[in-house]
Amino acid sequence: MKKNFFYATALALGLAFTATACSDDDDNSTVNPADIEYNSENAASWHNYMRNVAALLKTDAANLYDSWNTSYKGGASFATSFKAHNGAYNFSSAWNCIEQVIDGCVEISNEVGETKIGDPYNKYMANNVIEALYAVESWYSWHSRDDYTNNIYSIRNAYYGSLDGKVSDKSISKLVAGVNAELDTKVSAAITAAAAAIQAIPQPFRNNINSQETVAAIKACEELESVLDKELKPYIRDNSTINSNEALDPIVGNYVEVVVLPTYKDLKKKNNMLYDAVVALANNPSNSAFETACNAWITAREPWEESEAFLFGPVDELGLDPNMDSWPLDQNAIVQILNSQKWSDLEWSEGDDDAKVESAQNVRGFHTLEFLLFKDGKPRTVK
Repeated sequence: MKKNFFYATALALGLAFTATACSDDDDNSTVNPADIEYNSENAASWHNYMRNVAALLKTDAANLYDSWNTSYKGGASFATSFKAHNGAYNFSSAWNCIEQVIDGCVEISNEVGETKIGDPYNKYMANNVIEALYAVESWYSWHSRDDYTNNIYSIRNAYYGSLDGKVSDKSISKLVAGVNAELDTKVSAAITAAAAAIQAIPQPFRNNINSQETVAAIKACEELESVLDKELKPYIRDNSTINSNEALDPIVGNYVEVVVLPTYKDLKKKNNMLYDAVVALANNPSNSAFETACNAWITAREPWEESEAFLFGPVDELGLDPNMDSWPLDQNAIVQILNSQKWSDLEWSEGDDDAKVESAQNVRGFHTLEFLLFKDGKPRTVK
Protein backbone atom coordinates (compact mmCIF):
# COMPACT_ATOMS: atom_id res chain seq x y z
CA MET A 1 0.00 0.00 0.00
CA LYS A 2 1.51 3.30 -1.08
CA LYS A 3 1.08 6.02 1.51
CA ASN A 4 0.80 9.63 0.38
CA PHE A 5 0.84 12.00 3.31
CA PHE A 6 0.36 15.10 1.17
CA TYR A 7 -3.06 13.92 0.12
CA ALA A 8 -3.89 12.77 3.63
CA THR A 9 -3.16 16.25 4.96
CA ALA A 10 -5.11 17.95 2.21
CA LEU A 11 -8.13 15.74 2.74
CA ALA A 12 -7.97 16.24 6.48
CA LEU A 13 -8.40 19.96 5.98
CA GLY A 14 -11.87 19.24 4.62
CA LEU A 15 -11.23 21.07 1.38
CA ALA A 16 -14.37 21.58 -0.64
CA PHE A 17 -14.32 21.20 -4.39
CA THR A 18 -16.31 23.19 -6.92
CA ALA A 19 -17.81 20.46 -9.05
CA THR A 20 -19.85 20.78 -12.22
CA ALA A 21 -22.92 18.61 -12.05
CA CYS A 22 -23.19 16.05 -14.84
CA SER A 23 -26.54 17.31 -16.09
CA ASP A 24 -28.01 19.32 -18.92
CA ASP A 25 -27.27 22.64 -17.24
CA ASP A 26 -23.97 24.29 -16.40
CA ASP A 27 -24.69 25.13 -12.77
CA ASN A 28 -21.81 24.71 -10.37
CA SER A 29 -22.24 23.40 -6.85
CA THR A 30 -19.80 23.25 -3.99
CA VAL A 31 -19.29 19.64 -3.02
CA ASN A 32 -17.27 18.06 -0.25
CA PRO A 33 -15.79 15.07 -2.13
CA ALA A 34 -16.31 12.77 0.84
CA ASP A 35 -20.04 13.57 0.77
CA ILE A 36 -20.73 13.31 -2.96
CA GLU A 37 -23.68 11.05 -3.80
CA TYR A 38 -24.51 8.87 -6.77
CA ASN A 39 -27.64 10.21 -8.44
CA SER A 40 -29.47 10.40 -11.76
CA GLU A 41 -27.51 13.46 -12.86
CA ASN A 42 -24.04 11.96 -12.44
CA ALA A 43 -24.94 8.28 -13.01
CA ALA A 44 -23.53 8.09 -16.55
CA SER A 45 -20.21 9.59 -15.45
CA TRP A 46 -20.18 7.36 -12.37
CA HIS A 47 -20.73 4.24 -14.49
CA ASN A 48 -17.96 5.20 -16.91
CA TYR A 49 -15.55 5.80 -14.05
CA MET A 50 -16.33 2.47 -12.39
CA ARG A 51 -15.91 0.59 -15.66
CA ASN A 52 -12.56 2.22 -16.38
CA VAL A 53 -11.17 1.56 -12.91
CA ALA A 54 -12.43 -2.03 -12.88
CA ALA A 55 -10.89 -2.60 -16.32
CA LEU A 56 -7.52 -1.30 -15.11
CA LEU A 57 -7.68 -3.54 -12.04
CA LYS A 58 -8.50 -6.50 -14.27
CA THR A 59 -5.52 -5.71 -16.52
CA ASP A 60 -3.11 -5.15 -13.64
CA ALA A 61 -4.13 -8.40 -11.94
CA ALA A 62 -3.67 -10.31 -15.21
CA ASN A 63 -0.27 -8.73 -15.84
CA LEU A 64 0.86 -9.59 -12.32
CA TYR A 65 -0.12 -13.24 -12.60
CA ASP A 66 1.25 -13.59 -16.12
CA SER A 67 4.59 -12.04 -15.11
CA TRP A 68 5.03 -14.70 -12.45
CA ASN A 69 3.52 -17.58 -14.42
CA THR A 70 4.30 -17.07 -18.11
CA SER A 71 6.94 -14.49 -19.03
CA TYR A 72 8.57 -11.48 -17.44
CA LYS A 73 10.41 -8.73 -19.29
CA GLY A 74 10.46 -10.80 -22.44
CA GLY A 75 12.17 -13.77 -20.79
CA ALA A 76 11.40 -16.57 -18.39
CA SER A 77 8.62 -16.12 -15.88
CA PHE A 78 9.58 -14.51 -12.59
CA ALA A 79 8.64 -17.77 -10.87
CA THR A 80 11.16 -19.68 -13.01
CA SER A 81 13.93 -17.18 -12.28
CA PHE A 82 13.14 -17.08 -8.58
CA LYS A 83 13.20 -20.87 -8.22
CA ALA A 84 16.41 -21.14 -10.26
CA HIS A 85 18.07 -18.37 -8.20
CA ASN A 86 20.85 -18.24 -10.78
CA GLY A 87 21.62 -14.56 -10.36
CA ALA A 88 18.63 -13.01 -12.08
CA TYR A 89 17.03 -10.18 -10.08
CA ASN A 90 19.79 -10.59 -7.44
CA PHE A 91 18.69 -14.06 -6.35
CA SER A 92 21.84 -16.19 -6.41
CA SER A 93 21.00 -18.82 -3.79
CA ALA A 94 18.02 -20.42 -2.11
CA TRP A 95 18.87 -18.44 1.02
CA ASN A 96 18.53 -15.17 -0.96
CA CYS A 97 15.01 -16.29 -1.85
CA ILE A 98 14.10 -17.27 1.72
CA GLU A 99 15.58 -14.04 3.01
CA GLN A 100 13.31 -12.14 0.61
CA VAL A 101 10.32 -14.15 1.84
CA ILE A 102 11.09 -13.32 5.46
CA ASP A 103 11.83 -9.67 4.67
CA GLY A 104 8.45 -9.41 2.98
CA CYS A 105 6.80 -10.76 6.12
CA VAL A 106 8.75 -8.31 8.28
CA GLU A 107 7.77 -5.39 6.09
CA ILE A 108 4.04 -6.09 6.08
CA SER A 109 3.94 -6.78 9.83
CA ASN A 110 5.60 -3.40 10.33
CA GLU A 111 3.25 -1.68 7.91
CA VAL A 112 0.13 -3.10 9.53
CA GLY A 113 1.22 -2.23 13.07
CA GLU A 114 3.06 1.03 12.52
CA THR A 115 1.28 2.53 9.53
CA LYS A 116 -2.14 1.03 8.88
CA ILE A 117 -3.14 0.89 12.55
CA GLY A 118 -0.47 2.95 14.29
CA ASP A 119 -0.57 6.05 12.08
CA PRO A 120 -4.30 6.72 12.62
CA TYR A 121 -3.88 5.97 16.33
CA ASN A 122 -0.96 8.38 16.73
CA LYS A 123 -2.78 11.13 14.83
CA TYR A 124 -5.89 10.60 16.93
CA MET A 125 -3.97 10.72 20.20
CA ALA A 126 -2.30 13.94 19.04
CA ASN A 127 -5.80 15.42 18.66
CA ASN A 128 -5.59 15.38 14.86
CA VAL A 129 -8.90 13.55 14.75
CA ILE A 130 -10.00 14.36 11.21
CA GLU A 131 -6.57 13.51 9.83
CA ALA A 132 -6.66 10.26 11.79
CA LEU A 133 -10.01 9.31 10.26
CA TYR A 134 -8.73 9.91 6.73
CA ALA A 135 -5.61 7.86 7.44
CA VAL A 136 -7.68 4.69 7.99
CA GLU A 137 -7.41 2.51 4.90
CA SER A 138 -10.65 1.08 3.46
CA TRP A 139 -12.90 3.33 5.53
CA TYR A 140 -15.47 3.77 2.76
CA SER A 141 -16.37 0.07 3.01
CA TRP A 142 -15.53 -0.33 6.71
CA HIS A 143 -13.37 -3.26 5.63
CA SER A 144 -10.18 -2.08 7.36
CA ARG A 145 -10.03 -4.69 10.09
CA ASP A 146 -10.38 -7.60 7.65
CA ASP A 147 -7.82 -6.06 5.28
CA TYR A 148 -5.26 -5.94 8.09
CA THR A 149 -6.07 -9.47 9.21
CA ASN A 150 -5.59 -10.75 5.66
CA ASN A 151 -2.20 -9.04 5.64
CA ILE A 152 -1.26 -11.15 8.65
CA TYR A 153 -2.59 -14.23 6.86
CA SER A 154 -0.18 -13.42 4.03
CA ILE A 155 2.62 -13.88 6.58
CA ARG A 156 1.06 -17.11 7.83
CA ASN A 157 0.79 -18.45 4.28
CA ALA A 158 4.41 -17.60 3.50
CA TYR A 159 5.65 -19.22 6.72
CA TYR A 160 3.42 -22.30 6.56
CA GLY A 161 3.79 -22.78 2.80
CA SER A 162 0.04 -23.18 2.33
CA LEU A 163 -3.16 -21.21 1.88
CA ASP A 164 -5.35 -23.08 4.37
CA GLY A 165 -3.51 -22.52 7.65
CA LYS A 166 -1.94 -25.97 7.63
CA VAL A 167 1.83 -26.45 7.80
CA SER A 168 3.29 -27.85 4.59
CA ASP A 169 6.11 -30.38 4.77
CA LYS A 170 7.98 -28.01 2.45
CA SER A 171 7.75 -24.85 4.50
CA ILE A 172 9.91 -22.57 6.59
CA SER A 173 7.84 -23.61 9.61
CA LYS A 174 8.53 -27.31 9.10
CA LEU A 175 12.23 -26.69 8.53
CA VAL A 176 12.62 -24.62 11.69
CA ALA A 177 10.48 -26.97 13.79
CA GLY A 178 12.86 -29.80 12.95
CA VAL A 179 15.82 -28.03 14.54
CA ASN A 180 14.26 -25.52 16.93
CA ALA A 181 10.69 -26.35 17.89
CA GLU A 182 10.60 -23.54 20.43
CA LEU A 183 11.34 -20.90 17.81
CA ASP A 184 8.77 -22.32 15.40
CA THR A 185 6.14 -22.28 18.14
CA LYS A 186 7.05 -18.69 18.97
CA VAL A 187 6.69 -17.54 15.35
CA SER A 188 3.40 -19.38 14.90
CA ALA A 189 2.03 -17.97 18.15
CA ALA A 190 3.03 -14.43 17.15
CA ILE A 191 1.21 -14.78 13.81
CA THR A 192 -1.92 -16.10 15.52
CA ALA A 193 -1.80 -13.41 18.19
CA ALA A 194 -1.47 -10.57 15.68
CA ALA A 195 -4.44 -11.77 13.61
CA ALA A 196 -6.56 -12.27 16.73
CA ALA A 197 -5.65 -8.86 18.15
CA ILE A 198 -6.68 -7.13 14.93
CA GLN A 199 -9.97 -9.00 14.80
CA ALA A 200 -10.62 -7.98 18.41
CA ILE A 201 -10.72 -4.27 17.45
CA PRO A 202 -14.40 -3.23 17.57
CA GLN A 203 -15.91 -2.78 14.13
CA PRO A 204 -15.47 -0.46 12.34
CA PHE A 205 -11.88 0.48 13.13
CA ARG A 206 -12.55 4.05 11.98
CA ASN A 207 -14.91 4.51 14.93
CA ASN A 208 -12.59 2.82 17.43
CA ILE A 209 -9.16 4.23 16.61
CA ASN A 210 -8.29 5.02 20.23
CA SER A 211 -9.56 1.76 21.73
CA GLN A 212 -7.50 -0.44 24.01
CA GLU A 213 -7.89 -3.18 21.42
CA THR A 214 -6.13 -0.94 18.90
CA VAL A 215 -3.19 -0.54 21.25
CA ALA A 216 -3.07 -4.30 21.75
CA ALA A 217 -3.08 -4.89 17.98
CA ILE A 218 -0.20 -2.45 17.45
CA LYS A 219 1.80 -4.25 20.12
CA ALA A 220 1.02 -7.70 18.67
CA CYS A 221 2.23 -6.59 15.24
CA GLU A 222 5.41 -5.17 16.77
CA GLU A 223 6.07 -8.47 18.51
CA LEU A 224 5.48 -10.39 15.27
CA GLU A 225 7.85 -8.11 13.39
CA SER A 226 10.51 -8.57 16.07
CA VAL A 227 10.39 -12.35 16.18
CA LEU A 228 10.56 -12.53 12.38
CA ASP A 229 13.38 -10.04 11.97
CA LYS A 230 15.42 -10.52 15.14
CA GLU A 231 15.02 -14.25 15.73
CA LEU A 232 13.78 -16.21 12.71
CA LYS A 233 15.85 -14.54 10.01
CA PRO A 234 19.25 -14.66 11.78
CA TYR A 235 18.59 -18.21 13.02
CA ILE A 236 18.20 -19.57 9.49
CA ARG A 237 20.94 -17.35 8.09
CA ASP A 238 23.51 -18.46 10.66
CA ASN A 239 22.57 -22.15 10.87
CA SER A 240 24.69 -24.06 8.38
CA THR A 241 22.67 -27.26 8.83
CA ILE A 242 19.58 -25.67 7.24
CA ASN A 243 21.00 -22.74 5.29
CA SER A 244 21.82 -24.59 2.09
CA ASN A 245 20.32 -24.96 -1.37
CA GLU A 246 19.64 -28.60 -0.62
CA ALA A 247 17.55 -27.78 2.45
CA LEU A 248 15.89 -24.64 1.14
CA ASP A 249 15.19 -25.38 -2.55
CA PRO A 250 12.06 -27.48 -1.84
CA ILE A 251 10.73 -24.66 0.33
CA VAL A 252 11.35 -22.06 -2.36
CA GLY A 253 9.61 -24.22 -4.96
CA ASN A 254 6.63 -24.89 -2.72
CA TYR A 255 6.36 -21.20 -1.81
CA VAL A 256 6.09 -20.27 -5.49
CA GLU A 257 3.81 -23.10 -6.61
CA VAL A 258 1.50 -23.37 -3.58
CA VAL A 259 1.41 -19.83 -2.19
CA VAL A 260 2.35 -17.14 -4.71
CA LEU A 261 0.99 -18.47 -7.99
CA PRO A 262 -2.40 -19.63 -6.63
CA THR A 263 -2.84 -16.31 -4.81
CA TYR A 264 -2.15 -14.28 -7.94
CA LYS A 265 -4.28 -16.63 -10.05
CA ASP A 266 -7.14 -16.08 -7.61
CA LEU A 267 -6.54 -12.33 -7.78
CA LYS A 268 -6.80 -12.44 -11.57
CA LYS A 269 -9.98 -14.54 -11.50
CA LYS A 270 -11.74 -12.45 -8.88
CA ASN A 271 -10.87 -9.15 -10.57
CA ASN A 272 -12.42 -10.52 -13.74
CA MET A 273 -15.55 -11.22 -11.70
CA LEU A 274 -15.39 -7.74 -10.16
CA TYR A 275 -15.20 -6.20 -13.62
CA ASP A 276 -18.24 -8.20 -14.73
CA ALA A 277 -20.20 -7.08 -11.65
CA VAL A 278 -19.32 -3.43 -12.29
CA VAL A 279 -20.34 -3.69 -15.95
CA ALA A 280 -23.64 -5.31 -14.92
CA LEU A 281 -24.24 -2.47 -12.46
CA ALA A 282 -23.48 0.15 -15.11
CA ASN A 283 -25.74 -1.52 -17.65
CA ASN A 284 -28.65 -2.00 -15.26
CA PRO A 285 -28.33 0.16 -12.12
CA SER A 286 -30.18 -1.03 -9.04
CA ASN A 287 -29.62 -1.35 -5.33
CA SER A 288 -29.12 -5.10 -5.71
CA ALA A 289 -26.55 -4.51 -8.47
CA PHE A 290 -24.65 -2.13 -6.17
CA GLU A 291 -24.71 -4.77 -3.44
CA THR A 292 -23.45 -7.45 -5.84
CA ALA A 293 -20.61 -5.21 -7.02
CA CYS A 294 -19.67 -4.37 -3.42
CA ASN A 295 -19.53 -8.06 -2.53
CA ALA A 296 -17.37 -8.66 -5.63
CA TRP A 297 -15.05 -5.87 -4.48
CA ILE A 298 -14.63 -7.48 -1.06
CA THR A 299 -14.02 -10.89 -2.66
CA ALA A 300 -11.49 -9.51 -5.17
CA ARG A 301 -9.64 -7.64 -2.45
CA GLU A 302 -8.98 -10.68 -0.26
CA PRO A 303 -6.26 -12.29 -2.45
CA TRP A 304 -4.63 -8.90 -2.85
CA GLU A 305 -4.35 -8.37 0.89
CA GLU A 306 -3.14 -11.96 1.28
CA SER A 307 -0.35 -11.22 -1.20
CA GLU A 308 1.16 -8.29 0.66
CA ALA A 309 3.87 -10.40 2.29
CA PHE A 310 5.36 -10.84 -1.18
CA LEU A 311 5.38 -7.35 -2.65
CA PHE A 312 8.58 -7.93 -4.59
CA GLY A 313 9.37 -8.67 -8.20
CA PRO A 314 6.83 -7.61 -10.86
CA VAL A 315 4.32 -6.11 -8.41
CA ASP A 316 7.02 -3.68 -7.29
CA GLU A 317 9.06 -3.20 -10.44
CA LEU A 318 6.03 -2.63 -12.70
CA GLY A 319 4.34 -0.21 -10.28
CA LEU A 320 1.40 -2.57 -9.81
CA ASP A 321 1.17 -2.12 -6.04
CA PRO A 322 0.35 1.61 -6.14
CA ASN A 323 -1.64 1.08 -9.36
CA MET A 324 -3.99 -1.26 -7.52
CA ASP A 325 -3.78 -0.15 -3.90
CA SER A 326 -2.69 3.47 -3.60
CA TRP A 327 -3.89 5.09 -0.38
CA PRO A 328 -5.03 7.68 0.61
CA LEU A 329 -6.93 8.83 -2.47
CA ASP A 330 -7.08 12.26 -4.01
CA GLN A 331 -10.83 12.65 -3.59
CA ASN A 332 -10.79 16.11 -5.16
CA ALA A 333 -9.20 14.70 -8.31
CA ILE A 334 -11.73 11.84 -8.38
CA VAL A 335 -14.58 14.36 -8.46
CA GLN A 336 -12.78 16.31 -11.19
CA ILE A 337 -12.55 13.17 -13.32
CA LEU A 338 -16.21 12.38 -12.68
CA ASN A 339 -16.96 15.70 -14.31
CA SER A 340 -14.28 15.81 -17.00
CA GLN A 341 -14.53 12.12 -18.02
CA LYS A 342 -10.85 12.41 -18.97
CA TRP A 343 -9.88 8.77 -18.61
CA SER A 344 -6.33 9.38 -19.77
CA ASP A 345 -5.75 10.88 -16.33
CA LEU A 346 -5.91 7.31 -14.96
CA GLU A 347 -3.07 6.15 -17.20
CA TRP A 348 0.69 6.54 -17.01
CA SER A 349 3.58 5.25 -19.08
CA GLU A 350 7.19 4.32 -18.43
CA GLY A 351 9.23 7.49 -18.59
CA ASP A 352 6.53 9.75 -17.14
CA ASP A 353 7.72 11.92 -14.28
CA ASP A 354 6.88 10.98 -10.70
CA ALA A 355 4.15 13.59 -10.40
CA LYS A 356 2.29 12.22 -13.44
CA VAL A 357 2.59 8.62 -12.22
CA GLU A 358 1.47 9.47 -8.70
CA SER A 359 -1.41 11.58 -9.93
CA ALA A 360 -2.73 8.69 -12.04
CA GLN A 361 -2.31 6.12 -9.30
CA ASN A 362 -4.25 8.21 -6.80
CA VAL A 363 -7.42 8.13 -8.90
CA ARG A 364 -7.57 4.41 -9.78
CA GLY A 365 -7.29 1.04 -8.07
CA PHE A 366 -9.24 -0.74 -5.38
CA HIS A 367 -9.82 2.30 -3.21
CA THR A 368 -11.14 4.52 -6.00
CA LEU A 369 -13.62 1.79 -6.85
CA GLU A 370 -14.40 1.43 -3.15
CA PHE A 371 -15.17 5.17 -3.03
CA LEU A 372 -17.55 4.79 -5.98
CA LEU A 373 -19.29 1.67 -4.66
CA PHE A 374 -19.57 2.20 -0.88
CA LYS A 375 -20.90 4.88 1.44
CA ASP A 376 -20.48 4.66 5.23
CA GLY A 377 -19.74 0.95 5.13
CA LYS A 378 -22.73 0.07 2.95
CA PRO A 379 -23.38 -0.24 -0.79
CA ARG A 380 -24.45 3.02 -2.40
CA THR A 381 -28.06 3.23 -3.50
CA VAL A 382 -29.81 4.37 -6.63
CA LYS A 383 -31.40 7.78 -6.13
